[in-house]
Amino acid sequence: MTAWRIGTTVIHKVLEAEIAVSLPEVLRTDDSALLARYPWPAPDFGRADGTFVLSVHGLVVDTGARRMLVDTCVGNARPSVPFLRMLDSAWLEDLADLGYPPESIDTVVCTHLHFDHIGWNTRLVDGKWVPTFPRARHLVTRVEWDHRADDADADLHDTMQPLIDAGLVDFVGNDHRVGDGVRLEAAPGHTPGQVAVVIESGGERAVITGDLVHHPVQFTEPDVVGLADADAVQAAATRRAFVDRYADTGTLVIGTHFPAPTAGLLRRAGGAGGAGGAGDGVDGGVRFVADDGRR
Repeated sequence: MTAWRIGTTVIHKVLEAEIAVSLPEVLRTDDSALLARYPWPAPDFGRADGTFVLSVHGLVVDTGARRMLVDTCVGNARPSVPFLRMLDSAWLEDLADLGYPPESIDTVVCTHLHFDHIGWNTRLVDGKWVPTFPRARHLVTRVEWDHRADDADADLHDTMQPLIDAGLVDFVGNDHRVGDGVRLEAAPGHTPGQVAVVIESGGERAVITGDLVHHPVQFTEPDVVGLADADAVQAAATRRAFVDRYADTGTLVIGTHFPAPTAGLLRRAGGAGGAGGAGDGVDGGVRFVADDGRR
């Protein structure tokens, strides 16, 4: 398990699965030299054979008074997901072993409604999908729900309808303040209502990306679009705004699909703590400096 402390708040990563993928499986690019152009992603975010690791994980945000879970991965026994079909993982047990049994979670934040972020919203019990976190309020932005509510996708129905039937869903604004220093921040493009999650405590700040990026090289080249981005232009604009907001600020950036070390800082060439120069990328030579020793 990996954890970071932001002031008095602790953020835990709970891994469900890791998958080796090629660039075109995740990003809309035919630039085979994209990762080779930048030395900083290796070895954590790029391999010699051109593949990289895509991580599927949830993030517990424990403020001491609140126990929140940001995204709930793929889940077990999902027959129609594009990958990790009929998964049988110990993710829920791992969460409990960490000290967070399902009944202890008071808030679930869905950054967006794709299958690999909402799967454990429900679990299969005696042939019926039931809420996994029965005491939690499940937060979904109204924009996101309006975009997907009429979708016939079976996994969306199985992961959301039991929660709605149980009265466990709150449809919120994309700038909603969750409480205890945690707030949502609009991050549209991948989906219309996607959000990032900002955590602030003791003068420190972290932000969980959602799927505004799938690989940290997209901070350097924001016009490299995710394969599943619904609005390519908006997604690129969101990435640029994210970099403008957080580069050289000391904000810990936690990637929703980044493998270990998963978190780090955004730095510009010549910015605070950054060197760099020609060839470091566009937008002032932005790079993702992994981990920053905060584990």
